[in-house]
Amino acid sequence: MDFVSTRIITGDITRLVDFYERATGVRADWSTEDFAELRTAGATLAIGSTRTVALFAPGSARPADNNTVIIEFRVADVDRVYRNLADSVTDFVTEPTTLPWGNRSLLLRDPDGNLVNFFTPVTPMAIERLAR
Repeated sequence: MDFVSTRIITGDITRLVDFYERATGVRADWSTEDFAELRTAGATLAIGSTRTVALFAPGSARPADNNTVIIEFRVADVDRVYRNLADSVTDFVTEPTTLPWGNRSLLLRDPDGNLVNFFTPVTPMAIERLAR
């Protein structure tokens, strides 16, 4: 089995895709006006409009209603990501902070309120653990 992607359902796909393109530096590939993917070496973030939900099961997903999942991106320099987003993000949960397990982490909410963690391994143990 291969884990392929995480998909976010949103009421404003253009706004959310624009946010993730800016935050990650990755251009989205649009399949239709209702579906885009940001592909990285390790994972794909898929973003679908609310119109796609009916294709699976009407009412099975609600936009801007996530309170359990954290979307995570390993980046080369978390402080640079913070500086890049400082003028556009309205909800920084934590500014760049080095955590006990060795990652420097920035936790914020995207325009739909989803938690997003950008992190950089900074201690030798974290670097080794994530190199596997």
